[in-house]
Amino acid sequence: MGVLCDMDMPIKYLEMFWGLLTTPFIELKGSPISAAMVLLTLVSLYVVYKASYLLESLVKKAITSKSIDHGLKVAIGKFTRYTSMTVGVIVTLETAGISLSSLAAIGAVLMVGIGFGLQNITQNFISGIIILLERPIKIGDWVEVGDITGIVTEIGARSTVVQTRDELSIIVPNSQFISEQVVNQSHIGDFMRQHVRVGVAYGSPVELVKKILLKVAYQHSEVLRDPAPFVMFENFGDSALEFDLRVFVKNFKTMEMTLSDLRFAIDKEFRDEGITIPFPQRVLHFPSTSPEQGKLKADLAQQSGAQVPLSSQEPAKI
Repeated sequence: MGVLCDMDMPIKYLEMFWGLLTTPFIELKGSPISAAMVLLTLVSLYVVYKASYLLESLVKKAITSKSIDHGLKVAIGKFTRYTSMTVGVIVTLETAGISLSSLAAIGAVLMVGIGFGLQNITQNFISGIIILLERPIKIGDWVEVGDITGIVTEIGARSTVVQTRDELSIIVPNSQFISEQVVNQSHIGDFMRQHVRVGVAYGSPVELVKKILLKVAYQHSEVLRDPAPFVMFENFGDSALEFDLRVFVKNFKTMEMTLSDLRFAIDKEFRDEGITIPFPQRVLHFPSTSPEQGKLKADLAQQSGAQVPLSSQEPAKI
């Protein structure tokens, strides 16, 4: 008898515990809610959450067509995840006996709070959907938004991650890409035209200058041959003949390094050919002064690198 009593006690406690779990503690629109139902629903929602990420990964791996870029694959995967998660939540709630219409009461109470407190979150979420649908930007694009310039590495439901040249990851709200002006430098491809402007001294052989600029451009591996680089004689400047070397760079990620290489090469070629890159000249006019004032101004001009005129009426060139 003592053994039976000892065995009956745990069973009795388990029945009491199960009774507490299954006893409804609230009722919404005729739908009883118990602790067991809440726990089962939370576990089911967690499974749906994990399954949606797994389904997204499988969909992206299944898309093997080379005609579809990486950004589009990511967009399709995210839509798959959002859709499967929405369907999973609805099915889970209906299976648990929680009618969606029964949540209208709670929704009505929270509507004001959602409208004010979660306004920015809702705006960013809708903006994220617009970005995935219209694809004004995609992963791998080089963008400028506000004061931020970098490459898009991730597009989420609420925000987008932009990585700068200094390897800094900046989280930008999605609404900023919809409401503000955005410069997408790689919207139509990974290459873009860049300018290398240089001035040469008056009297320099302009045809030779053009030949050198084109030679430097064609020798660099990151410069496209089609469209071909070309040189523009832009203007007769105050101190120089102004030229503009226009090239299409293959990879915008290494654009600054490519332009730096071109400038190094241009400087070397100009030195080898004796072509001078002038610096601006300034003229100082000194009025007639006393010998003491003239000596003082001459000293000042000498300290600044100016050529001191023999006559007080001649201009001093710097």
